[in-house]
Amino acid sequence: MGKETEGLGQALQLLHRCATPDGFVAAATDKDNYHRILGRDGVIIGLAALLTEDAKLRSTFLATLRTLKAHQGPHGEIPSNVNALTGDVSYGGTAGRVDADLWFMIGCAEYWKITQDEQFLAEFLPHLERVRFLLGAWEFNARGLLYVPQTGDWSDEYVQHGYILYDQLLYLRALMGMRALFHGAASVEHHGAFDQKIDRLRGLIQANYWFHDHCDIDKSRAYHHTLYKRACAIAEVRNQHWLSFFSPTEYGYRFDALANVLAGLLGVATEEQCDMVDAYIAREVVNKDMLLLPAFHPVINPGDDVWDQLQVAFRYSFKNKPYEFHNGGLWPFVTGFYVVDLARRGKTTLARAYADAIHRANALDVEGDGWGFYEYLHGKQYTPGGIRHQGWSAAAAIMGHYAIEEHTFVLQP
Repeated sequence: MGKETEGLGQALQLLHRCATPDGFVAAATDKDNYHRILGRDGVIIGLAALLTEDAKLRSTFLATLRTLKAHQGPHGEIPSNVNALTGDVSYGGTAGRVDADLWFMIGCAEYWKITQDEQFLAEFLPHLERVRFLLGAWEFNARGLLYVPQTGDWSDEYVQHGYILYDQLLYLRALMGMRALFHGAASVEHHGAFDQKIDRLRGLIQANYWFHDHCDIDKSRAYHHTLYKRACAIAEVRNQHWLSFFSPTEYGYRFDALANVLAGLLGVATEEQCDMVDAYIAREVVNKDMLLLPAFHPVINPGDDVWDQLQVAFRYSFKNKPYEFHNGGLWPFVTGFYVVDLARRGKTTLARAYADAIHRANALDVEGDGWGFYEYLHGKQYTPGGIRHQGWSAAAAIMGHYAIEEHTFVLQP
C-alpha cells in the first residue's frame, strides 16, 4: 500500500474517531481543550467531511454546527470551544476568538452548498444574522476591515494585532457564503448590499496588504495612506508576499503562510501574485527535505524586537520557542490548504510533493505504532510537537487528496 493510499485511509479513520454525537472534537486525544467541539477546528474538519460523502461524517458536521449554535453568546459570538459533556463554554482565552465566528459562517454556507437543506436555512439564518451584526460592530470605524485583538484568532499565542489579513480573508469568504445563503432563502433585498460590501472588502485587501515596487496605492482604497507609503518604503518584501497585518502605527512584515495561501485560494491574489508567493515560499520558507509550511516566517528568536511580547502571549505555558508552535512550527493543516490551491491552479506535481509531506508528517508517532497526526513538526528537527491525533491534520490529507485526484476544491464560492 502506498503512503498516499494509506495516509488517506488513516485520515478517514481519525475523522471517525473525532466524531461524537455532539460534533467533531479537535483531537481524539483527551488532553487540555482538544477533546472539545472547537469553532475553528470543527469547521475545518467538517470541510473535509463534506468532501467524503460519508453520511456519518456529514451528520457529525451538522451536529458540530448545532452545538456551536446552541451555545451562541449573548451578543452573537460563536464559542471558541464547547465541552458538550459538562456544558462548559469558552469564547476565548486572553482575548476572544474572532475567527470562530468567521469559520462558523463559512461552515454553514459550505454545508448548505452541498446539501441544499431548506430546513437548515430556516434553523440557522437567524443565528448567522446575529454573527454578522457582531462582525459589523467589530469594524469599529465602519470602514470595512475587522479589528482583531492580539491573540484573537488561530495564532492565539503569537504577536500580531489590528487589521490581520487572515481574518479579513475569512470575512470575505464568510460574506460570500452569507450572500449564497440569502439567495437560497429567496431573500433578494440583501443581495445588492452583500455585493457592495464584498467588492469593497476585496478591494481593501488587494490595496492595503501588498507592497508594490514603487509603493503606489489608490488613495481612495488606502486605509492609512501615510503608514502604507512609509512602511512600503523600508520594506524588503515588496512584490514577494502579502503582509500579515497592519495597525494604526505599524505594518507586520512576517510571512503569514495561511493568509498568503488563502489569498490565492479565495481568488484575491492575481496569477502573478500567486507565482510570486510560490517563489518566495520555495526560496525562503520551506526546506525540500520536509515540504510543510510554517505558521509564520521568519522565526522570532531571543533578542528580537518582539521576543519579550511573545514570551508572555500565552495563557497556560509558553509554547513558542524558536521553530515550535506558531513560531516556525510546520503545520500539516496549513499545508493542506496550499495543496488545494496548487492543485486548483494546475500545479499538480508541486501539489503532490506537498501532499506527500503531509502524509509523512502524519505518519510520525513518538507514543504509538505510527500515524500520530500531530499538531505540528519542529521546524528544524522535523519531530512531532503539540497534541496527538489532531483532526485537522487528517483533514489536510483528505482535502489534498480530493483536490488532486477529484479536482474538488474547498472554499470555492
